[in-house]
Amino acid sequence: MSPAERSILEATQRCCERWGIAKVTVDDVAGEAGISRATLYRLFPGGRDVLLEALRVMELEDFFIRLRGHIDGADGLRDLLVRTVVHATRELRSDDHLAIMMASAPGEMIGQLTVDGLPRIIQVATLFIAPLLDPYLSRAESMRLVDVLSRLVISYFLAPSEIIDLADTEHAAEFIDAFILPTFTTTL
Repeated sequence: MSPAERSILEATQRCCERWGIAKVTVDDVAGEAGISRATLYRLFPGGRDVLLEALRVMELEDFFIRLRGHIDGADGLRDLLVRTVVHATRELRSDDHLAIMMASAPGEMIGQLTVDGLPRIIQVATLFIAPLLDPYLSRAESMRLVDVLSRLVISYFLAPSEIIDLADTEHAAEFIDAFILPTFTTTL
């Protein structure tokens, strides 16, 4: 992604926070980015829908780049899984943009975290995390595990538990030990 494209997507993000996804127009984004409408369309042919999709992809990639920085150098499969779940949960909870969007367009955002967006989330998560699991599991098992972890973290983010706090290292480790490792390590 070019610096110009990133700048436009960051302007899109600010506009979404200010007015909500449903009300953002191409003109709003062009004005916020300080560019002409023609320049925006040149970089994002298709307009608003293409722009919003590119924003979703950028946000996902940024999320997983930050996540990778926290899980690189993990000591074994268990440590890798615990770090992944804890950091991903903390990141979701502390994401100001996500909180603003959940407040202003809850239906749209829940859709992007579940039915509409979950396949994309799992696809990007697989690209970033599955290679780190390969030393411990087959690629097919790595992909299956990323799918389970993605769904797990999103579920506990959207509907927090009073019993299990996946942002707490001890709770996450207990959960991984009880429910995840037995399932995935018996296939080795």
